[in-house]
Amino acid sequence: MTDRDLVLKSFALRRRMLRLIHEAGAGHTGGGLSCLDILNVLYNRVLKITPETVASPTRDRYVQSKGHCVEALYAVMADRGYFPDSDLETVCHYRSYYVGHPTRKIRGMEMNTGALGHGLPICLGMALAARMDGAPNRVFTLLGDGELAEGSNWEAAMAAAHYKLDNLVAILDHNTLQITGHTRDVMSNEPLDEKWRAFGWDVRIVDGHDYAELTAALTTPPAVGKPLFVLANTVKGKGVSFMENVGKWHHGVPSDTELAQALAELTAAEKKFREVSP
Repeated sequence: MTDRDLVLKSFALRRRMLRLIHEAGAGHTGGGLSCLDILNVLYNRVLKITPETVASPTRDRYVQSKGHCVEALYAVMADRGYFPDSDLETVCHYRSYYVGHPTRKIRGMEMNTGALGHGLPICLGMALAARMDGAPNRVFTLLGDGELAEGSNWEAAMAAAHYKLDNLVAILDHNTLQITGHTRDVMSNEPLDEKWRAFGWDVRIVDGHDYAELTAALTTPPAVGKPLFVLANTVKGKGVSFMENVGKWHHGVPSDTELAQALAELTAAEKKFREVSP
């Protein structure tokens, strides 16, 4: 799948995610839009897993530590065929397994997440188990930058380097906004690249909306014996003008009017992209 193919797919996925949140009446819109391109690359280019191999012991593992942005993950996984798109009509409905955070009751989901700070420690265990078994799979997790205030992440970072887990990849959706404001104001965690290097990780900084950069960072093997940290600089609410870099869209459901405007903007952007990249 070419970069152009992924860009075109991203327009459709963003529209699907927005409709899903609107219909569900709940969802984390801003963060979903900021991490969607990362998920698009992971599931269409990087992860060695398919709907047919979800039970294979040698499959790659993906755990979405920032589980509150599950709507983006639902849209991508439905597009890849892990479950019917029609299932998403039940999101946040009574007795539906499609709730506001990932759950293992859904086919292809590796772990229940949403208590922030748990994803990386879980993936540390998965990566260590794979190393002990001599398995070839890699383990990936997506973190939120506000989530890094949780000390469990830094304990896991230290342990992963100690055990030389170069089969472990942590990706940071670095949109710099959390529910109560900018991370620099709530609990500053910069300079993140220097901190992760100091903890013994191979660090790569990319544009989190650039498919070529994401692909190169996620497919090029890390330094031997070092876990990989990909710092993906992103825009909260990416693709919708009135949502971009606006804190209130951390959790927000678009009204009918807002949804129509967002869909129109994405459709116009897609049309323009097709004109310049035929």
